[in-house]
Amino acid sequence: MELVIKDARITGREGLTDIGLEGGEIASIQPGLKGEKEISAEGNLVSPSFYEIHIHLDAILTEGDPRPNQSGSLWEGISIWAERVKRLTPEDIRARVLKALRWFVAHGVTHIRSHVDICDPSLVAMKTLVEIKKEAAGLIDLQLVAFPQLGIFSFDGGEELLQRALEMGADVVGGIPHYEHTREYGVQDVKFALDLAHRTGLLADIHCDETDDDQSRFLETMAAETIRLKLGGRVAASHTTAMHSYNNAYADKIISLVKKSGMHVISNPPDNSVLQGRFDHYPIRRGLTRVKELLAAGVNVAAGHDSVMDPWYPMGAGDPLHTAFILLHYGMMSGRQDRQHLFPMLTSRPAAIWGNPHGLEAGNPADLIVWPVPTEDDALRTIPPRRYVIKRGRIVAETKPEKSLVLGETVKFLR
Repeated sequence: MELVIKDARITGREGLTDIGLEGGEIASIQPGLKGEKEISAEGNLVSPSFYEIHIHLDAILTEGDPRPNQSGSLWEGISIWAERVKRLTPEDIRARVLKALRWFVAHGVTHIRSHVDICDPSLVAMKTLVEIKKEAAGLIDLQLVAFPQLGIFSFDGGEELLQRALEMGADVVGGIPHYEHTREYGVQDVKFALDLAHRTGLLADIHCDETDDDQSRFLETMAAETIRLKLGGRVAASHTTAMHSYNNAYADKIISLVKKSGMHVISNPPDNSVLQGRFDHYPIRRGLTRVKELLAAGVNVAAGHDSVMDPWYPMGAGDPLHTAFILLHYGMMSGRQDRQHLFPMLTSRPAAIWGNPHGLEAGNPADLIVWPVPTEDDALRTIPPRRYVIKRGRIVAETKPEKSLVLGETVKFLR
């Protein structure tokens, strides 16, 4: 074997084992393997690597520029970004994105789906990110969504810009129906985007119903169009936070429809836990979609961070564990059975949205994280540095163990 990870602990498997990597794939999982190079997990967890399935790299690390988001709201964030986008240059984008990509890789991310604002006649962000995608290949895979931040039909030339972005190299068709000027425009937004995906053979990922308004119901249009165009498995609805406010009868109907359509759903706990509920006094809604109910219905649900230090979210470090930690709390997923969904929502579930096999099985890509802790719960609880990050069988990041020494005189603890 080219590389063997010794003494690995795998979730759901008894005892320790070795993982042999060859030709960029997992070749064997069994004790006693030998490799040209060997590293030890020291009895700790080895997991599939992370997918960051929803982020905005073009806006990353722009927090406070040109001004802070004083209200913390989604709408002020969009307004600030509309000012900042006018000053984008290739050099500006490249410097910020390359810095952030190093953070993601160090945290075990091997795949990123980035939404890229195309409401800019120059399309400078898309051009630059297409270049970065090629340059970063082998270290981290990028999938780019042509995202009409200000609407397809509410922004002058939106239809043409979306199509130009796809011709330029975008991988996924985007949309934002709830931000269009009218409901009629919103329905057109969904139909245009999904028809474009149908005609081009591309995937679709639409920002859908990212609002507290219980009358924002574009998810039903997405599901119906996905069924009509036979796009099951190729369409993702991001956010869907209005579902949190739907009456239970309607929510049950829409969850069944989403399941029937074969759509994926992407929740964004860090951003939506602070952006939603801004019109509330008390009680203040949590603003996440109905993650547990969607999972129970058999819908594929993944989780993405959404923003890192930009006009919408001033925090973040490119670590998907922060996403899972927030979802555990705001999604009320602290129960033992619920917690078992959290790692898959960062690994195998987003990989299915991307269209990739992903997991600790022979024949799958050797994209792995070696942890300094024994279990997923320990990882979520302590959010530790990743010991090794492996991309296609090659170590791409390593954190050397650090020890904290408690200094001082011996203390007798009270009994």
